[in-house]
Amino acid sequence: MNTTDILLWVVYPYLSIAVLIGGTIWRYRYDKFGWTTRSSQLYETTLLRWASPMFHFGVLFVLIGHIGGLLVPKSWTEAVGITEHAYHLMAVFVGTVAGLCTLIGMALLIARRRLTGPVFAATTKNDKAMYVVLAGVIVLGLWATVKANIAGGGYDYRETVSPWLRSLFYFQPDAQLMTVVPNSFKIHVIAAFALFAFWPFTRLVHAFSAPIGYLTRPYIVYRYRDPRPGLRPTRPGWDRPAAPGRRSNGR
Repeated sequence: MNTTDILLWVVYPYLSIAVLIGGTIWRYRYDKFGWTTRSSQLYETTLLRWASPMFHFGVLFVLIGHIGGLLVPKSWTEAVGITEHAYHLMAVFVGTVAGLCTLIGMALLIARRRLTGPVFAATTKNDKAMYVVLAGVIVLGLWATVKANIAGGGYDYRETVSPWLRSLFYFQPDAQLMTVVPNSFKIHVIAAFALFAFWPFTRLVHAFSAPIGYLTRPYIVYRYRDPRPGLRPTRPGWDRPAAPGRRSNGR
C-alpha cells in the first residue's frame, strides 16, 4: 500500500460518512422547512406516473442488493445453502434489471423537468448537480457489473469490497483488500462515497424521513372561508344591486 491507498480507502470513506451524519443532523436542526422533495406533481402527472415508481422501486431493489452483498458475509449465505454460482446469477440478473429501471426512471424524470416549463423553473442548481452525481453512481455501477460479470469472466466482490467495507464499521480498516479490486469497482465506490457526502444537502435527504406521523395525524378539514364582517355589507339574493356610484343599504 501507498499513501494514495490510505487516503482513498481509509481517510476518504470516514470523511464522507462524517459529512453524511453531520450534514444530516445540521439539516434537520436548521432547515426543517427545506426537508422536502418540493413536489411538482401539480404541474405534470402523465410522465410522473411512470417515471417515479420505476425510479423509486429500482432504487429500493438496488439498495437491498447492496446491503445483502456488502454487509452480509459470504459464509452466511453459503451456510443457508445458497451457492456462489446461484448468488452470482441472482445478483447479476436482479442488479442489472434494477439498475436499468432506476436509470430509465431517472432519465424520464430529468426529461420531465427539462420539457415541462413550471417544473424546469422550480429546478435549482443544487438539483442539477444532484442528478449528475446520482446518475454517475448508477452508470458506474452498471458499467462495473456488465464489464466484470457479463463481458468479462466474473468477479466476486464479496471477497474484497465487502470485507473492506465491513472493516470500516469495525474501525479496523483493511485498505489492502481494495488494492486488488478492478478499477471499474474502485471508481464506483469512490463515486458512491461522494454521493453520501453530498446527500444531506440535496432533496435526497427526504429518504431518511419515515411517514409515521401520517398514521396518527388527524384529518385535515377544509371549509369555505366566511366573508369577514365590516368590509362589505351582505345583500339578500332578492334585493336589487346598488346602482353604480351608490352604496347599498344592505336591506
